Amino acid sequence: MSKKTKENKKIINSFAIYSRKSKFTGKGESIGNQIELCRQHIKSKYPNISDENIIIYEDEGFSGKNINRPQFKQMMSDCEKKKFDAIICYRLDRVSRNIGDFSNLIEELNSLDISFVSIKESFDTESPLGRAMMYISSIFSQLERETIAERIRDNMLELAKTGRWLGGITPTGYTSEPVESVNIDGKTKKAFKLSIVEEEIKTVKIIFDKFLETNSLSKTESFLLINDIKTKRGNKFTRFTIKNILINPVYMIADKEAYKYFTKNNVDLFSEESAFNGKCGIMAYNKTIQKDKKANEIRDIQDWIIAVGKHTGIISGKDWVKVQECLEQNKSKSFRKPKSNTALLSGLLYCGKCGDYMRPKMSQRTNENGEYIFSYLCETKEKTRCTKCDSKNPNGNTLDKMVCEEVKKLAEDNSDFFRELEAGKKQLEANSKDYENDLEQAKSNYNENQKNIDTLVMALTKAGNTPAYEHIFKQINELSAKGEALAKNINELENLTKNNFLNDEEFDILKQILVSFKETFNLMSIEEKRAALRTFIDKVVWDGENVHIYFFGAKGERGDMEYLEPKGDNSK
Repeated sequence: MSKKTKENKKIINSFAIYSRKSKFTGKGESIGNQIELCRQHIKSKYPNISDENIIIYEDEGFSGKNINRPQFKQMMSDCEKKKFDAIICYRLDRVSRNIGDFSNLIEELNSLDISFVSIKESFDTESPLGRAMMYISSIFSQLERETIAERIRDNMLELAKTGRWLGGITPTGYTSEPVESVNIDGKTKKAFKLSIVEEEIKTVKIIFDKFLETNSLSKTESFLLINDIKTKRGNKFTRFTIKNILINPVYMIADKEAYKYFTKNNVDLFSEESAFNGKCGIMAYNKTIQKDKKANEIRDIQDWIIAVGKHTGIISGKDWVKVQECLEQNKSKSFRKPKSNTALLSGLLYCGKCGDYMRPKMSQRTNENGEYIFSYLCETKEKTRCTKCDSKNPNGNTLDKMVCEEVKKLAEDNSDFFRELEAGKKQLEANSKDYENDLEQAKSNYNENQKNIDTLVMALTKAGNTPAYEHIFKQINELSAKGEALAKNINELENLTKNNFLNDEEFDILKQILVSFKETFNLMSIEEKRAALRTFIDKVVWDGENVHIYFFGAKGERGDMEYLEPKGDNSK
């Protein structure tokens, strides 16, 4: 518990250092810099505090717009347990940019008798003036953030009124070209519009025509595959990419039908009804939710911002709306209860002719063991109706059994297989020694870099407000960026040294699994059998005549297995 001196000033015996940064950019104060600067401040102002009485909390990759951060939550939990007497941070906005969150934080710390110090602003909640200045600074931080966000949206709305292309990946069928500049928020900005790419736009028209004809994404996909029609990047079209084209309003002609559709769906229109005259296309803004490292999500149509663009539309409003209605109707029919099957090679089996996956195709017939008969079917063969691949469909029951029996043989005749594993293990052990030498050198460089930072931090505390302060601070940031790169290199080298192909323990476990595999395999459930096969098998290739099994760690395939067609099977 904190004690008061005769002057009613609290004695601080322990500190919590809190640091935060949204992401590493090479600019601004790194996590490491923030912590070191806080340490130096503690040492200069509270010389009685030892390193053992300082707890570090770091949140990297988290925004300051709210307090939903793991280390921040841990620190507040430790506050209640009175693990420290004061919290110190480098700058106020490292804790929060939200005045509501910050106000609640200060009130909670006051109730717990925990002080708060921000060294950049020289704020300390021990004094009434310090508390007042913290509130004022926090208000301006939040105001700055909200003003920037509002300005960005206002700029987007202003640009939307012009019908310009705002940048990014252009839709299939169009490219962007600069046009006259526009004045936004008192600044002149270069504007762009979409212009047609003839070869690509032909493909888009084919997609819309074929879907309107078939009312099927699968049939449209098959048509494109059969006719060798590729995406603008040269890839095969999938139902996903086809649907993304069909739902994009950029292809829609801004006509009366388009105007009726958007007004009926309560969409914000930034063009007058007279602009929907059938001469240009539609621009949709605020259409997707951008998510880091995840696929974008389509917002509800009521959240879109629609304007008549400067580009040429290619699909009439009537046809575009009809496509959306068909897609919506198909959505309700799209769910089908998955068929239960006993296929073990799904996801492992590839077609030797075209390289595509082979999936199980179930039948209602049963074999002499009472098992449902199924075959494996090449996806390219199915989608192109045999025009791009005519690989024979193997009997799935027979193929599964053959592969399982071959895996069981590993326990009986494993000399070649384990010899290859041992050779690979020894090779990687040799490589590991090189990695260890590189790791030792990287750690030495990192430690030397950290010493240089410590020296500069000490110099920074003595520089005060002199001209040398900014120069020293710049050097610290440069060394910090170098330290980040060295730390990343160390992490990569540590992973390489740890991730040997098979260590002795793992090798013994693999042997034990193989030995027990033969006795226990037939007692396993379907899911367990699939998992067991994936322990050893990288992939299985069916070339129409023979089966090739590729095991993890083995050089090439185990060998060709002659496939014998079961009697009475008429797979084609």
